[in-house]
Amino acid sequence: MGKALDGVRILDFTHVQSGPTCTQLLAWFGADVIKVERAGAGDVTREQLRDIPDADSLYFTMLNGNKRSVTLDTKNPQGKRVLERMIRECDVLVENFAPGAMERMGFSWEHIQTLNPRMIVASVKGFGPGPYEDCKVYENVAQCVGGAASTTGFDDGPPVVSGAQIGDSGTGLHLALGIVTALYQRTHTGRGQKVLAAMQDGVLNLCRVKLRDQQRLDRDGVMKEYPQYPNESFGDAVPRAGNASGGGQPGWILKCKGWETDPNAYIYFIAQAPVWDRICKLIGREEWIDDPLYATASARLPHLKEIFAEIERWTMHRTKFEAMAVLNRQNIPCGPILSMKEIAADESLRDTGTIVEVDHPVRGKYLTVGNPIKLSDSPTEVTRSPLLGEHTDEVLAEFGYSATDIRSLRASGAI
Repeated sequence: MGKALDGVRILDFTHVQSGPTCTQLLAWFGADVIKVERAGAGDVTREQLRDIPDADSLYFTMLNGNKRSVTLDTKNPQGKRVLERMIRECDVLVENFAPGAMERMGFSWEHIQTLNPRMIVASVKGFGPGPYEDCKVYENVAQCVGGAASTTGFDDGPPVVSGAQIGDSGTGLHLALGIVTALYQRTHTGRGQKVLAAMQDGVLNLCRVKLRDQQRLDRDGVMKEYPQYPNESFGDAVPRAGNASGGGQPGWILKCKGWETDPNAYIYFIAQAPVWDRICKLIGREEWIDDPLYATASARLPHLKEIFAEIERWTMHRTKFEAMAVLNRQNIPCGPILSMKEIAADESLRDTGTIVEVDHPVRGKYLTVGNPIKLSDSPTEVTRSPLLGEHTDEVLAEFGYSATDIRSLRASGAI
């Protein structure tokens, strides 16, 4: 069985997180991803947040598996010619440099098109066209300008950024979809095209329900599923909603047994309307089933704090796993708050390849995240990240360079 992207060759000029997320995903699907790095330095994350001296950091290894590394100095005239040859024979070039960097390197979209009109050039930028398009953006900045931070946290506190990397990794996932779509269109047109994923746009796409709520707020002035109701303490913008689900099924995070010492002894509980009678029976409040103040979903909205406080009295006598077992038997939606330590030890995630242990020649064994997307006819084998320049000779030979040519390039400093 082949891989979904067998035969697709990608020049990976990405670094840090947003771009490498994208290219690693494509590599997991079988694309030949050639990571082009600065000669003698490489991706800056090889050194950032190191936990083992002189070994590539986990920051790097967990974002660059299944790739090959080539070192190349594109400022060197010979290095530039090498890159031009590679562009002629590759399918996709992916970059997440600062705005204008590719042009300053001498590889504008127009020049790349003259070298290879089938080439797809994919970019991550902070903003799309507009007043801020030349600004640099990092993860937390993206969460702020994309609307996530203003709607995250509790209403009596400041905006909060999420621990999920929705700006970097989220945009990388968007870019990967754009690349695969452009590859598919090329099968019909024969032409390459530019693919842009702006971090602000990617975060906003993931926050679309909050844009929905802004329009509802503009129309009605209140949103009954938010914890600010029934006090109706709403301003003119979507507020922070704490742990509310933000949808038609009210939910909240509740304490479980051991919460006094364990910061993750909590469970997320959804008071779904179809199982309301089961919830009432479970917590010993059967009278709520027929009480007009609680009997319907709309009637319950003004009383959600009281309802969840009552449910919490039940969950506090059980561990989060005990509570989940009971609730699942009743088909009541819930989920324990899992720490990264618990997730790392979860054997079921290892069995599905969602977490993978990889062996590295310098740092030894480490855990990494596997492919979150499972294809039945294209299974993913996660391999380690490359050492700096590990595949330079191998890759250049594939592009027609002889051993003598490679020695000459190395002597000139081009590689």
